[in-house]
Amino acid sequence: MNRISAVVLAAGESRRMGAINKLLIPVGGVPILRRVLNVLTAVKLQEIVVVLGHEREQLLPLLDGLDVGTVVNERFREGQMSSVWAGMSALSAPCDGVMICLGDQPLMTPGDIAALIEAFGQIGDRSILVPAYHGQRGNPIILSYKHRESILAGERNLGCKRLIERNPELVATFETDSDHFVLDIDTPEAYESLLARVD
Repeated sequence: MNRISAVVLAAGESRRMGAINKLLIPVGGVPILRRVLNVLTAVKLQEIVVVLGHEREQLLPLLDGLDVGTVVNERFREGQMSSVWAGMSALSAPCDGVMICLGDQPLMTPGDIAALIEAFGQIGDRSILVPAYHGQRGNPIILSYKHRESILAGERNLGCKRLIERNPELVATFETDSDHFVLDIDTPEAYESLLARVD
């Protein structure tokens, strides 16, 4: 059984959404970040670290009552990889893999996450698992814990994408029929489209 920890990226400025932080807006009556965390806490993970930055005081209440840790990325304006670095550095529980999760994928289900973790356990000598929906790369990805050291030792803007591109021989693909892995909420239009799918 693979021991998987999760780093949840929730530090960004949400600029494309406009005046409101997208992680605070409701889907099915629940703020997007809380929906994502409810899913992750329903799966047996070693540890969950939520990376906060922009408007962290407003986001903190969404974590109430959940078994998650937090870390503040003071350098969140430098981009997503700075948050990956912060989250990786804050992990403390032993694990085999680290799942890098976006805070704005509100259609993800515990079943989606469980299927991804199961697939990670079957990738053999590869060490990076990337979900894909009809050829489109999605999230979350899972990295073998051994990559943590190189990420922490490298530049903060190395980027998971660049890590994947530099090491294609290490990458396995999890082909899925679920668009939950490729749907995130960046714009008001994407939000309106999402609401049409949620009761």
